[in-house]
Amino acid sequence: MDESNRRSMDATQADALRRWSGGGSEFDRPPPVPDPACLYGLVGEVARLGSEGTETHPIAIAGNFIAYLSCAIGRTPYFAVGNTSHHARLFFLHVGRSGRGRKGDALSLVSRIDEAVRVQRPDLAPQIHRGGLSTREGLAALIHDGYQVGQQEVPAIKDKRLWVVESEFANVLQQSKRGGNTLSAALRDCWDGVDLKPATKTNRVHASDPHVCLSGAISPVELLALVQRRDLLNGFVNRFLLAWGERTRVEAFPRRAPQKHVDAIAAKVIDVLDFTRPKTKEPEAVCMTLSVSARRCYAELYGAELNRDFGSTLIDGLLERRAPMLLRVAMVFALTDQQWLIEERHLEAAKLWIRYATDSVSFVFSGSAESPSATKVRWAAERIADFLAARGSASRKDLVVDCFGRHQPATVVDAAIAHLIQSSAGRVSVETRPRATSGPGRPATIYRLVPGHRN
Repeated sequence: MDESNRRSMDATQADALRRWSGGGSEFDRPPPVPDPACLYGLVGEVARLGSEGTETHPIAIAGNFIAYLSCAIGRTPYFAVGNTSHHARLFFLHVGRSGRGRKGDALSLVSRIDEAVRVQRPDLAPQIHRGGLSTREGLAALIHDGYQVGQQEVPAIKDKRLWVVESEFANVLQQSKRGGNTLSAALRDCWDGVDLKPATKTNRVHASDPHVCLSGAISPVELLALVQRRDLLNGFVNRFLLAWGERTRVEAFPRRAPQKHVDAIAAKVIDVLDFTRPKTKEPEAVCMTLSVSARRCYAELYGAELNRDFGSTLIDGLLERRAPMLLRVAMVFALTDQQWLIEERHLEAAKLWIRYATDSVSFVFSGSAESPSATKVRWAAERIADFLAARGSASRKDLVVDCFGRHQPATVVDAAIAHLIQSSAGRVSVETRPRATSGPGRPATIYRLVPGHRN
């Protein structure tokens, strides 16, 4: 990268930091809105169970569950891209403002599911590390191949599955700022699945075939203030599936998911893990493949949006790994259906995750220029608020057809909904209703004006 591009990257990051450091409660542009179809299958069940009756954004719950499940699945399944083997191994980064992201709540249901899995089948649950990471050596020690202390042999950890929970991801970025620290390089190796070798000759702790997945949470100010140019350039940050997620409503007494529902989800997770685990004592691997229609779909995506430039050195660098990320998410969705074949429906759901991650990156890392559509979005938001005050509740279709008479593009309607949900105290709440009839299809999403915000 030449010096002009480096200066452009630094200027964009500094401008974005100034924008987020302003302290205002309102957004200067509409936040991203995930497509409800992101919540595919078992992932969607978990997201809805954790978000209904709570303030937590379903996309944040879903992202953490995908990271956890991708870890628990292990290295048996892989997808070959040329000479590179991609396992269903994901890093997820939840971004939201302090006090609004509900970052801890986005992990709590996933932790309860893990506890239920451990009660029923402790052999299937991965190791979890919540204490914070500091060095390559410390990370390797969690899944080491064995080492010697004096005359004593420390036996190897055979199960290399490790789910790292960094509820304060700023810690990882702080460590990478220290001179000589190699933690970010070690995490890059983990995402790639290559061996963690010692950084010095005196430290012989190493780990082969690591299967490390990570769930992190951070505010936009911390992310922009702490991330270093080298972590943007060396591919560390773009290994994360980044998703914006803030509370969807104000709820003084959030609902706790019934234990019987948590146990039922855990039983489904166990079925998935039984399907994916090795069937023999010897390590084995299964190569996943794309169906004919999925291959066609992926080829079209790869030739278009997966390699599209955004005209920003910073944004383009952060999105370089959209293609492998999409395949890894699609692998998880296929495996939740207990099949080795990735079909078009799995790829379509994964595509929507990549689109939302792309929108989230642009939203967080863009500068402070006022969005040309911001005024229109605020106007549309007030019209929706008036409509909901009169109607009581409405689906997205009701808003598009009845509120705007089909005269506003879907992008404006979605942005206005997001503005009402995520600005200030949250003027609109969201609930998901099952379909009235059986058969395939997504649940209905219903919007209501929060009491106290009625006109």
